[in-house]
Amino acid sequence: MVAPALVLLVTFLIVPFVAAFVLSFTNQRLISPNPTKYVGAANYRQALTLRWVTADPLPERGPNGEHQYPTARTFTRNNPDHRSLAGLQEWRHFGWGNKRIYILAGDSLFIRALINTFFFALVIVPAQSGLGLVLALLVNAKSRFTNVFRTIYFLPVVTSMVVISILWSFLYNAQTGLINQVIDAVSFGLVKPINWLGNPRTALPAIMIMSIWQAVGFHMVIWLAGLQNIDGALYEAAAIDGASARDQFRFITWPGLRNTSVFILVTITIAALGLFTQVDVMTNAGPRDATRTVVYHAVNAGYGEQNIAYGSTIAVVFFVIVLFVAILQRYFTREAAQA
Repeated sequence: MVAPALVLLVTFLIVPFVAAFVLSFTNQRLISPNPTKYVGAANYRQALTLRWVTADPLPERGPNGEHQYPTARTFTRNNPDHRSLAGLQEWRHFGWGNKRIYILAGDSLFIRALINTFFFALVIVPAQSGLGLVLALLVNAKSRFTNVFRTIYFLPVVTSMVVISILWSFLYNAQTGLINQVIDAVSFGLVKPINWLGNPRTALPAIMIMSIWQAVGFHMVIWLAGLQNIDGALYEAAAIDGASARDQFRFITWPGLRNTSVFILVTITIAALGLFTQVDVMTNAGPRDATRTVVYHAVNAGYGEQNIAYGSTIAVVFFVIVLFVAILQRYFTREAAQA
């Protein structure tokens, strides 16, 4: 009975991961006349290397008397005094007194992708779970149109993410998008059209809004299942004792949803960290890598740049990160799961 599921897991999960782990120690490319060679941990060093270097101001000043500093390339290219920094890329720089500190990375785009991914998850997890719980509480109430509302809220979940991403791209269009037209009408033309997907400041938040809208119905159903498992006699007893709706939620509803909340927390986090389709369809990681995520970076490195070895390296590193996050969540929610 277990064999069909086990065969699928081995074929599509375990075997690809083992293959990615093996390829991450090579220089394998998708199309290359050169034979594959073992390169050790070189790919991992490229992905994980992070260094910093301090630069003193140059003798000459700028046109307004400000300090001038050497560029990061001064340290990373053909500098015998900084051979360990050769090949690194500038990720960030900031001032410290009259000095400038450069943060150098083996792959600055990977660091940017990590930050974008975790920022996305940090916003999505509480927003999606909280809104899903609110919707579940609303549709759990006795009403003639309860089933209609459940269907409406759940409809985006069963719609292809590619289709939804294309639809929202039209909605976000800077010139003809419905969202800008509504804003223009409500503000009587005072608010100028917003380039939602073309502005680095708004591109990722725009994808967040769309992602919350698309998946909140799924988590609403899970919350709803948890709500319906709570014994209704508890609410009747609480009402007789004079407990308010707030007290009922605090002492009956939320404790009864502990196991459900753990499941939702883990599933939303894993899904948020795996963000790919929306970025691939709507922005292609732009503008200026403002929406680049780890999964997109791995796919682009493996297939876009045909560097399957480095793409596999990113996938393995990301797997370890997601596993670590899941273990941490499981550890901190172990009491809720045992309740």
